[in-house]
Amino acid sequence: MKTELNYINFSYQTNSNKEYNISLSYQLFGKDLFSAPIILVNHALTGNSDVSGEKGWWKKLIGENQVIDTNKYTVLCFNIPGNGYDNFLIDEYEDFTPSDIANIFLKGLDILNIKSLYAIIGGSLGGGIGWEMLVKNPPLAEIFIPIACDFKTHDWLHAQCLVQKFLLNRNDEPLQKARIHAMLCYRTPQSLNYRFQNKYNQEKQSLESEDWLIYHGNALNERFSLKSYKLMNHLLMNINVEETQLEKIQARMHMISVDTDLFFPASEIRMCFERLKEKKENVFYHEITSIHGHDAFLMEYEQLNNIIKNIL
Repeated sequence: MKTELNYINFSYQTNSNKEYNISLSYQLFGKDLFSAPIILVNHALTGNSDVSGEKGWWKKLIGENQVIDTNKYTVLCFNIPGNGYDNFLIDEYEDFTPSDIANIFLKGLDILNIKSLYAIIGGSLGGGIGWEMLVKNPPLAEIFIPIACDFKTHDWLHAQCLVQKFLLNRNDEPLQKARIHAMLCYRTPQSLNYRFQNKYNQEKQSLESEDWLIYHGNALNERFSLKSYKLMNHLLMNINVEETQLEKIQARMHMISVDTDLFFPASEIRMCFERLKEKKENVFYHEITSIHGHDAFLMEYEQLNNIIKNIL
């Protein structure tokens, strides 16, 4: 399955009062628009709108007869403007925050004449943008499923993004080195140690774990621009929803965490759930068990599918 990129063009004034002409691209999967319940999927940091089909980054979750069944739903995914997937880049990336991206996605829905959604599902940064959208438009969705993310960037994650920012502003292979650092935050010591067992590659004269990290740094450098990565890291660094506003959200909320997540720790997400539960009845918590840390939301599909199957 491969659907074409569609575009919406409009002017937008950022929260920092800068004017931009935005080219908001998106893809649709499954049933025709307005013929079935609509599920909005917000992509993660290096993801894009291509969520389903042969190269879809969430193809084990979204597709024909998958848990998000494209025989049953219309799946919509916007590209975060500036992610580069549609060749639209932003030079002054610090003009934008996740709140701006939420405003832009809401504007996109309005132009498409979509007044309500069956569900919003977002992983990591995408989930954070989902929080921002629903605080701005509390009745927008029936169901909200934020996965491996929280309503704000806490100090630990902000610190890791700051290290990323330092690396990205250097001249010597900035994107490769930032990605290597990021991979060590996406995974856990247990995950790397279990996978590589200190195996040494005689031909390359290095540990296989070192070779794997360098591969990921080079692979991202080939498919992602430095300008885009700086923007996405900046967004991840600045998710900032007022906690007092969360209870306004009308959607049935299902927060999904990973017990070993170093980026958005399960303890923080559980704390958010416990506080909201005191004020709302339609909020639920689920936890993926994994040694793989944050990336488990892209790896532990059997657990994730079982959770989402019982929600939709």
